[in-house]
Amino acid sequence: MSSEPIERRVSYLGDRLKASRCQICGKEYFEVRDYCSDCGRKSYLKMSAVDLFYEKGTLELCTLVTEPTNKFTKLGSYVYGIVSFHGGKIRVPGRLTDQIIKKDENVDLATLEGREVVPRFRRRYSVNRTDVVPTISLAFTLADEYYPHQEYKVAAQNKEYELPGIVGYGVYTSRFRIKEGGIERAVPFTDEDSVTAAVEAGKTALIHSGIDSSHVGKVYVGSESNPYAVKPIASKVAQVLQLGEEDGDVQSVDAVDTEFACKAATSMFKDAAALVNYPASGIRNTMVIGADNSQAAPRGCPGGELDLFVGYGGAAFVFGKHDVIAEIEGWHSVTSDTPDFWRRDGEQFPMHGGRFTGDPAYFKHVKKSVTKLMGKFKLEPQDLDYFVPHQPNPAFPVKVARDLGFKEEQYICSLQVKKFGNTYSGCSPVGLAAVLDIAKPDERILVASYGSGAGSDAYLLRTTSQLLEKRKRQKINVKQLAENPFAQYVDYTTYRRLKQGM
Repeated sequence: MSSEPIERRVSYLGDRLKASRCQICGKEYFEVRDYCSDCGRKSYLKMSAVDLFYEKGTLELCTLVTEPTNKFTKLGSYVYGIVSFHGGKIRVPGRLTDQIIKKDENVDLATLEGREVVPRFRRRYSVNRTDVVPTISLAFTLADEYYPHQEYKVAAQNKEYELPGIVGYGVYTSRFRIKEGGIERAVPFTDEDSVTAAVEAGKTALIHSGIDSSHVGKVYVGSESNPYAVKPIASKVAQVLQLGEEDGDVQSVDAVDTEFACKAATSMFKDAAALVNYPASGIRNTMVIGADNSQAAPRGCPGGELDLFVGYGGAAFVFGKHDVIAEIEGWHSVTSDTPDFWRRDGEQFPMHGGRFTGDPAYFKHVKKSVTKLMGKFKLEPQDLDYFVPHQPNPAFPVKVARDLGFKEEQYICSLQVKKFGNTYSGCSPVGLAAVLDIAKPDERILVASYGSGAGSDAYLLRTTSQLLEKRKRQKINVKQLAENPFAQYVDYTTYRRLKQGM
């Protein structure tokens, strides 16, 4: 089977899976077109767009590609087939992703045909490092494995709160894991990167919030594993998720990349909240995403010690003033020029300052931001219900929490580094999501991120009654991701190959 001609024929689709429907006869087409072949001229301007991005399809027929051509060789063997939507009215060609198929492995295609699948936003194929990374939503995962299908329903906005805060959130990480030294870490599939994680986390956040994506007036994407040295990834996220009002082929939204090591996302929480709290901005909602394919040199190489902890994934938060689930009561940030971790321009992997990353870097900044914030509000550790520290490794967050006077029951549920690894910009946001998954109304949460270079953001949140109502929209939470029976474990060689990507 030849892979590339099929990809060329569907390249016009862009990144969002779309179709068309004739408003006269109801016929649907897997292409954007302005007339119906059955109704002819009278259907001109009577065609409506059909968005399949959040829908569920059926894998009708499939085949195993064992000798992929050129740009698809890094995928190895893979399943390609025909996916139908709306009872067969629309049929699209697509690749079944998140499947590691070993050479000469016998795949029973009959067990796949007839299964429900969900569109995923992924890289299309491999290109040279000088090329733009091609992406598409014609990759599918099995709907009843790892990630269940979730409907996106826009809900009416009801209660307005005095303080701005979080109105919805979402977490994304791969189904692949490596287990070493008593901890597990998430590993991206070959066609995943920080951009695909950002889109999937943002998609889930929109579903959870129930807001119309067109109401998002600004999106911040924090990452230190951007596939580009010069080119924003926030623009891709904004277009795929259709953030802001559509105006022809552009989105009326401000999209910006942010970078401050592992606090690239949390740095923007205060900005996102301030915008929705400023009437003159005209912005109802904002979105902040932290996502990373955390990088480290191979074992035995300079900087290879980091390879024990790096993970993959991200979290997205929608901010607003209506139907808030956690109000932002206050924050405090600290910064210093402490070069404990860095990656020079043109270098593939970061370096770190060894023991220097501890006391003069992580511990000093986290303790300072937390104590300053608690001092502003005259709080003691016992006045808080949860503490969420940044988690570069299993030891640091436990030590800093104890040093600050927090008890284990206040911080243990936020610690996800032993399940997903250090997801860099997504690390403390994933910990916050884990707490929001279980928190009760009117509980206080203190989040303290850390970014090398160096700085820390501390936020004080108070949950509301909206938290329980919106929790009903979640089909999967952080704990279920961590303990998912469909997670697949890989060896170190496979881990390094998947980390390299397409």
